[in-house]
Amino acid sequence: MEERKFVQLKKDELSIKEFVKKSLGKGKISNTRIEYTPVGEKIVVSTNRPGVVIGRRGEKIAELTSTLKKRFKLENPHIEIEEITKPEFDAQIIADEIANMIERFGPLKFKVVAYRTLQRIINAGALGVELRLSGKLPSERAKSWRFASGYLKKTGETSKVVNKAHAKAFTNIGVVGVKVSILAPDAKIHDRIEIDEELKNKIKFFQEEVEETKIKKKKTKKK
Repeated sequence: MEERKFVQLKKDELSIKEFVKKSLGKGKISNTRIEYTPVGEKIVVSTNRPGVVIGRRGEKIAELTSTLKKRFKLENPHIEIEEITKPEFDAQIIADEIANMIERFGPLKFKVVAYRTLQRIINAGALGVELRLSGKLPSERAKSWRFASGYLKKTGETSKVVNKAHAKAFTNIGVVGVKVSILAPDAKIHDRIEIDEELKNKIKFFQEEVEETKIKKKKTKKK
C-alpha cells in the first residue's frame, strides 16, 4: 500500500512539473521542484526570465496557483521563483532554446544554431560543451550530429558534475532530438590542478635553489 502511494505521489509530481513548464512556456523554465511544508506545497520554479514568468503584478503566478489548486487538488500551493543568473551554464535552458530556434527557423539552419550556441557557452567561460542533434537533419534519413568544444569527461566522478538535459523540436519533417551537456567553470573536478600564489612561490623558490646548485657546481669544477 505504501509503495503504491509513493508511486502515485511521484506520478502526480511529474504531472505538475510538466503542466508548469507547458503553462509558462518552453525555454523559460529550467527546473521545477516540489517541497512539502506544514502550511502547504511549495513549488520552486527555476528560470532565467523571472519577469516574464511572474507577469505584470504577478498575474501569471496567481493564475497558475489557482489552476494547480483546482486541477491537482493541492491544499495550499505556493509558487516561488528562483532566478538563474548564468543561463549559459544551464543545460535545460540551452536545450529548450535550441529546440525553439529549430522550430522557428527550420531544420536546415541547425548547424548555424548549434555553432552559435556552442560559441556563446564557451565565451561565457564553460570548461566544456557537447551538443547532440538527432533526426532528419538535413536529409530524409535520420542522422546524429555532434558539436563539442573544451573539456567534458563522460566517466568517473567528473561526469557527475556535468549538467545534462534534453529537449525535442517538432518540425514539418519530424521530431528533432536535442541533448546538451555543459561543464560549468565552478564545477568541482577531482583531477583538476589549481595553481594558486602559494604554489607559484614554492615553484619559484625551488627553481632558484636549482639554479644556485648549478652555479656552485660550475665554480667547484673550475677550481
